[in-house]
Amino acid sequence: MRKYLTLFTGLLAVIVATSALRAAGTATAPAVPASSPAAELSVSDAVILGVVEGITEFLPISSTGHLIVASRFLGLESEQTLAGRDGEPLWYKKPSPKLPAGAPLTLKLAADTYTVVIQFGAIAAVALLYWQQLFSMLRGLLGRDPAGLRLLIIIMVAFMPAAVIGLLAHDWIDAHLFSVPVVIAAQVAGAGLMFYAEAWRKKRVPAKAAAAAGVTLTLPQAAGIGALQCFAMWPGMSRSMTTIVGGYFCGLDPRRSAEFSFLLGFVTLSAATVFKSYKSGAAMIQVFGWSHVLLGAVVAAITAALAVRFLIAWLTRHGLAMFAWYRLVLAAVLAVLLARGFL
Repeated sequence: MRKYLTLFTGLLAVIVATSALRAAGTATAPAVPASSPAAELSVSDAVILGVVEGITEFLPISSTGHLIVASRFLGLESEQTLAGRDGEPLWYKKPSPKLPAGAPLTLKLAADTYTVVIQFGAIAAVALLYWQQLFSMLRGLLGRDPAGLRLLIIIMVAFMPAAVIGLLAHDWIDAHLFSVPVVIAAQVAGAGLMFYAEAWRKKRVPAKAAAAAGVTLTLPQAAGIGALQCFAMWPGMSRSMTTIVGGYFCGLDPRRSAEFSFLLGFVTLSAATVFKSYKSGAAMIQVFGWSHVLLGAVVAAITAALAVRFLIAWLTRHGLAMFAWYRLVLAAVLAVLLARGFL
């Protein structure tokens, strides 16, 4: 119990300490001329972002929300236009007939891309831990494993709502929802949903873990979990949280809800990472370099594997309540830091 509390206290301590260091550095650092090139991501920044991504990706506390806050603390939210080694501007969206002026790449956009791309580490962690289920789905696709094929169909049905809405609303979400106040509101709203889901589970399925373990998802239930996953596009809400809660409402016990969330996350995160890499990955590499991306992904993989193991053990014994309390404490800390000008 103590080591788990230490993990979450450590997350809050990192947030507070980083904010203080960033504030002190801002007060003494000379202003950077607008014409000077943006600084590359440091090794320490890459490690910090990798740790934050790995720990928070599968815990129901929102990796996107934590990464937005971490990027803010690390000073990676500059809207300064970036240029390549040849002095030519780097593009997020190149000029086109629909967008004649184009959309130049900024440090913030590069950092946002970076935090999505290093999800490859978290994806690798799930692949290593749940390779048997993934291999079963592959065999099912080849017509050699009926159970694997059914699991694959259920996963894809759950994936489709977020895929469609994500493609349609991606640019609007990037432009309007990536801010600390939005994250604070989502943390509070998500905590409320978790308290409700936990109370609902204990009331509807008291002490029936064995029976719940035998529940098989139907296609409509999978679609319902997929619909809930769409709320995770609100930064700070948490994809892991919405899918675990969805599993609760479908009658899955906490362990199976989490494991279904991991498998669905493997597909969802893979799609999001490939999509973001295609859109602006090459330009981001020019800014931060391959070594920093690989470092962040490796750190994310190690910490994600540890977080997955921790989450399964914790949910089996205690449920979601502690994570909901953590979200409320985090929201309060962020609100104080925001009010005092640290964010």
